[in-house]
Amino acid sequence: MSTTPRMSEEKKVLYTAKTHTVGGREHGVGRSSDGRLDVKLSTPGSAGTGTNPEQLFAVGWSGCFEESMKIAARKMKIRLPEETALDAEVDLCKTGEDYFLQARLNVSVPGLDRSVAQEVVDAAEQICTYSKAIRGNVDVTIKLV
Repeated sequence: MSTTPRMSEEKKVLYTAKTHTVGGREHGVGRSSDGRLDVKLSTPGSAGTGTNPEQLFAVGWSGCFEESMKIAARKMKIRLPEETALDAEVDLCKTGEDYFLQARLNVSVPGLDRSVAQEVVDAAEQICTYSKAIRGNVDVTIKLV
């Protein structure tokens, strides 16, 4: 299964997210061009009142992954239970002077046979654009719970 477009295929942009951020992760603010997203940023673990990039990534990745599971399930002619849920954990790590991320997804698909649920999760990992973007760059664990 190929997950990257061939050079001869024409790329079709489906959506472009546009944001403007000032101040960085400490006392920063970020806003989307359509006004739907307006967040304060704070350093993880600080007393700040904002969210942080790791939380935003965790929500985006888990939302994208669940939608990818729905796509995979439809292709397999399976209906995902309404109670399907994902818990994402994104760690900000440091070794010496280098910062990096590691991440985990815990996927719950109650009522679906475990082997079938695992097939859906495996297929979703190949479909999800976030998973594709971080593949080979971020240590990722995806676990069916």
